[in-house]
This record gives sequence, structure tokens and C-alpha cells, in this order.
Amino acid sequence: MSGMALTLSVEVLPKAVRDFQPEWGIVLGSGLGSLVEEVDAILSLPYEEITGMPVSTAPGHAGRFVFGRLAGCRVMMAQGRVHLYEGRTADEVTAAVRFMENIGVRRLLLTNAAGTLNPKFEPGSWMMLNDHLNLTGTSPLLGAPNFADMSAVYSPELRVRFATAAGEEGLVLHEGVYAGLLGPQYETPAEVRMLRMLGADAVGMSTVLEAIQARALKMEIAAFSCLTNWAAGLGTKPLSHEEVIETGRVASAQMLRILTRGLAG
Repeated sequence: MSGMALTLSVEVLPKAVRDFQPEWGIVLGSGLGSLVEEVDAILSLPYEEITGMPVSTAPGHAGRFVFGRLAGCRVMMAQGRVHLYEGRTADEVTAAVRFMENIGVRRLLLTNAAGTLNPKFEPGSWMMLNDHLNLTGTSPLLGAPNFADMSAVYSPELRVRFATAAGEEGLVLHEGVYAGLLGPQYETPAEVRMLRMLGADAVGMSTVLEAIQARALKMEIAAFSCLTNWAAGLGTKPLSHEEVIETGRVASAQMLRILTRGLAG
């Protein structure tokens, strides 16, 4: 299977990491890094210390792995990701997922900040992905006939689990289709109309390649979009990354409640 070989092997990691055996991996998107503060952390590992691991240049992406406990579960958090729009390849974009799987992660939670395309899904709320559209024009599986079934990328069991958790917390958790685009420019109103016709409920610049890689590695996946703004043509304000970061920061508290109850369940 295609995949950038990280030259740092598991054996040379700190003993605390090797012995940790994380039950869950969590990738934190733009503005959601504050969730790390809720983890009873034992160790952080900067991406720079892992030979071959790309480091993000996007604001709001710290670039480190954090190991600790959340809701009594052993978790490994990737605080920040790299994107195609930074000039990275699909292989580089998904390096963190392969590293987490190599450490032993079998259940992966992906989060992102996204624009909402669905008039019923207001900014500031969360959407759990039930499917996606990969419109990036690439795949992390390029390089060989790495055929992988994508009929159920996002685990039905995990979706039930976190939908139940949201309900028990009295929080709204939408479900819908995420469209992953290349970026870094935001979509035009015409592109937004196209995406809505294709069946997308939210749009962003990440997640789909990570999900493809994780599914090919037989990981169990759930993914969540923080709906930070109306997509172009649906709102009245110009789009800005600062708004994305701020809305994500405020909405993090809701996701923490959903994650905490869902992980504990």
C-alpha cells in the first residue's frame, strides 16, 4: 500500500509512548486545538521530532501529538494537520494517520472546520459525516492498485454511538455529506450551488484523504465538522480564516461534551 515511510520507528519512541497503547486517535482541525487542554496528558511529541512527518503552516495547527486520557480512555491526539493547499502531496497529508495506526490506533476520530451548505445546518453547530465527496483530485492510495472499499467509510456503529451521546447531552448533532476540496481559496457562489446539487451539506479542505487512508488501513472512523460559517452566497459576510478559528474555539465545548460521553459509552 502506498504510504510515505516515516524513518522514525516505533522502537525509538519514548518508552512512555511505546507502552501507552492508545484506544482512540483524534485529529483536531482548525480552531479545535483547545480540546487538547481537556486531556490528562502524559506526553507530547512535536511533529518536528519525527523524521519524515510534515509540519503544518496553517494558523490554528500546533503540530504535535498529545498522549493522555479523556473520559477514562487512552487517546492520541494529533493537534493540527497538513493540507494539500500547503503544497503537500496526498501521501504527506495522510502521514499522521499512518503513524497513528503504526502506534496501535484502531479507532480514529477526525474533526474539521467547514462551511455549511445546508440551510438547516446553522454556523456554530456540528455535523457528523455519514459520507463524503472527494473533489481534491487525488488519493493517498496512488502508486499501486490499492483498491479499498469505500461503501461505508464512516462507521455506522460509531455514528450511532456519538449520535446517542449528543442526544443524551441535549445537543444538536447534524448528519450529512462533506465535500473535500483542494483550496486554499474559498468556494465561489457558483461552486457552492454545484456542491449542493451534488448532495453536499458542508465543504472544507481536509479530512477526505485521511478518511480514505484510514479506511484502507481497516481503521474504524467517525468524523465531525464544526460548521463555522455559511458558504459563499448563503451568508452576507466575506469569508475569513479568523472567523473559522474563533467559531471553532467557541464550539469546542460542545464537541468536548459529545466526545466525553461518547468515549465513555
